[in-house]
Amino acid sequence: MKILKIIMPLVLVIMLIPAISKAQEQVVTLEFQNAAKALEVVQKYTKALQAGDVATMNAQFAPNAMIYGLGGGLDSLTVAQHKEYYTNSTNLFKHTLSQELYLPVKVTNNWNEGEWVLSWGINTLQDKKTGKTIRVPYHTAGVIVNGKIARLHYWYDMSNVMRGQGFEIKPPSK
Repeated sequence: MKILKIIMPLVLVIMLIPAISKAQEQVVTLEFQNAAKALEVVQKYTKALQAGDVATMNAQFAPNAMIYGLGGGLDSLTVAQHKEYYTNSTNLFKHTLSQELYLPVKVTNNWNEGEWVLSWGINTLQDKKTGKTIRVPYHTAGVIVNGKIARLHYWYDMSNVMRGQGFEIKPPSK
């Protein structure tokens, strides 16, 4: 019985060694071969947004790219739907980005494996008819594959946009 008490923990440790070593293989790095190209693609996309150039924005996407979080929804958009969304948006608003920060990062051996560019900033929307502005803090995360954006995620406070357009948020009636 004494030997069994010693052997069982040893067997357990030996069985866990592959899992422990596998977990340690995950690598996240800020310096990788395609970092400059990935950064260039995302910055070209954001510069095109500020210029109201939806065609150049869409040209940064891979043909089957998916875009998430635009319009405050959880639904995905195709590249064609992205074009429609931003054509409408740039017709109504002038987009000016400020306080921009970009971080290229490469992840291996994890569920989110890939070459990413994370970005943060303020998108100031100016209504082209009224001149009224809305400041929208944002965060995006894009996966870059073969020099194109394969997936792009947006996060921003949609209630901020709605209030800026005059909508009111009221508590529910009792």
